[in-house]
Amino acid sequence: MCGITGFIQWNRDLTQESELLVRMTDSLSNRGPDASGTWISNPCAFGHRRLSVMDPENGAQPMHALQGDTSYTVVYNGELYNAPELKKELLQRGHHFRTQCDTEVLLASYIEWGPACVDRFNGIFAFAIWDGGREQVFIARDRLGVKPLFYSHAKDALIFGSEPKALLIHPDVEAAVGPEGLAEVFIVGPARTPGHGVYSSLNELKPAHALIYNRNGIKTYAYWKLESQNHEHNLEETAAEVRRLLQDTLERQLASDVPVCSLLSGGLDSSALSALAVDYYNRTGQGQVSTYSVDYVDNAKHFQAHSFQPGADGPWIKRMVDELKTDHHWIEIENGELVHALTQAMLVRDLPGMADVDSSLYLFCKEIKKGATVAISGEAADEVFGGYPWFHREEMLNSGTFPWSVAPDMRAGLLSPDIREWIRPLDYLADRYSDAVAEVPLLDGETGKAAQMRVMSYLNITRFMPTLLDRKDRMSMGAGLEVRVPYCDHRLIQYVFNVPWDMKMTGGREKGILRKALEGVLPDDVLYRKKSPYPKTHNPQYLAAVKQQVLDILDDASSPILPLIDKDQIRKLASSPDASSNLPWFGQLMSGPQLFAYLTQINSWLRTYKVAIR
Repeated sequence: MCGITGFIQWNRDLTQESELLVRMTDSLSNRGPDASGTWISNPCAFGHRRLSVMDPENGAQPMHALQGDTSYTVVYNGELYNAPELKKELLQRGHHFRTQCDTEVLLASYIEWGPACVDRFNGIFAFAIWDGGREQVFIARDRLGVKPLFYSHAKDALIFGSEPKALLIHPDVEAAVGPEGLAEVFIVGPARTPGHGVYSSLNELKPAHALIYNRNGIKTYAYWKLESQNHEHNLEETAAEVRRLLQDTLERQLASDVPVCSLLSGGLDSSALSALAVDYYNRTGQGQVSTYSVDYVDNAKHFQAHSFQPGADGPWIKRMVDELKTDHHWIEIENGELVHALTQAMLVRDLPGMADVDSSLYLFCKEIKKGATVAISGEAADEVFGGYPWFHREEMLNSGTFPWSVAPDMRAGLLSPDIREWIRPLDYLADRYSDAVAEVPLLDGETGKAAQMRVMSYLNITRFMPTLLDRKDRMSMGAGLEVRVPYCDHRLIQYVFNVPWDMKMTGGREKGILRKALEGVLPDDVLYRKKSPYPKTHNPQYLAAVKQQVLDILDDASSPILPLIDKDQIRKLASSPDASSNLPWFGQLMSGPQLFAYLTQINSWLRTYKVAIR
């Protein structure tokens, strides 16, 4: 994986901007610790930071190609999992290759098929190609948004980058937020509305979208979207197809010239990937699979089961390690480290995020990086197969808002009256929810429960899943680790989206069709284990630490968050028994302690980035 950035400006000599380009590029050094490259040729400037995964000796970027009299240059972040098939076809069409890198395959695909090349890609990617013949830049992002891309159309320039930090270095991009940005942070966050960059001058290129910028201006368009279709397969055929797609996807994603590992929580999703990886390594003679798990020092001592987190993972991880004979690494995080890393997690995101759910993943990835460069993760299976509680609880299904964020009144009540009046957070949330529901591709004749669950599936895939993919990308790439997510293969997601809900719930269990597809792959006790989410700390010392941080912020008259919040309401919350509540206000994991941590991240973000409010 890599970091990309650049700008295109028609009426300026960019050769005088090399220092600016270098600074923008180097801001992404965590994403690409292995190499750096820049290129300027009026009116285009590209920068690239490389994390070497395939063909480390070659593949330097920006990469150039000449076809006839036309020159092309690419900067690319991602992996094409069908690069071998594309390369074979391109060779038959007369293209020649100097490297084993998929970057060269991607560039040749654009030369051969133009912007339509994205229709042929199976992978995770964000890239920009300067087309000298057309005098335009073509930018595209993968179908599910696994890899990030932000842009700003400022004055007569287009500025882009993998992360906001690169764009914010450019003098035409300001760290400012208006009412929409504040609403995103305080009522939608840590999620983001697709396309919204939070900063007033930033946009996110949406998943499955492309952008063309030339002297006529800027154009963005969708090149792919989920489609609703009648499902033709019976139960046995469906389970077989799910297994086939998952196995094919995983085996494609195990390709690498550097060490690959699997993240193992002991749950269904990660255990399945680890088991399939072990089987593939055994069949291909690649040796022992390395697996990694994360927990917190003394967490077992403080764990209390509840409906959103029904059981501890430790015994199940050991069960799978013993079953699969993997080279397993147990990573434990200290609570003090967790608190300290809240700021670093915010800096990696350039925004407040999922508090210690972020910082723990960042610390976990730093440890993994010591032994591996690529990891396989079970992210997104719950969104695709219907695993979350809100797929199954009537009060959440019928909440009339995003079901992973069911405490909007409480959150709005933390804002100062003036800010509440200015940003109208509840109205903003209602509008974003209505927008999301209006996008759902309905199936003719589908009604009742089936139609309701299609809406729920669409909301999870297009609104909640991007939040977790964003988290996974930023925290892992912040540590220079590439994480691949097989459950995000667009073929699998399109197929499962149209599996009827009662078939998805085969056996009366959440993710029932996935469990059936994996019969014989996993032991039955693991296969039918009750879902448990990513682990979080249950140590009361963590709550005490983040609560004290908030109280210190309230006592500091220079805290930039103070004009935005109701200080009395937050003091009241900090002193109430609800401060340690296990009832989440976002997702499954963000409850009382995470609320205080989120507020500290907002304050740190406002101060560090010198965010202007207007």
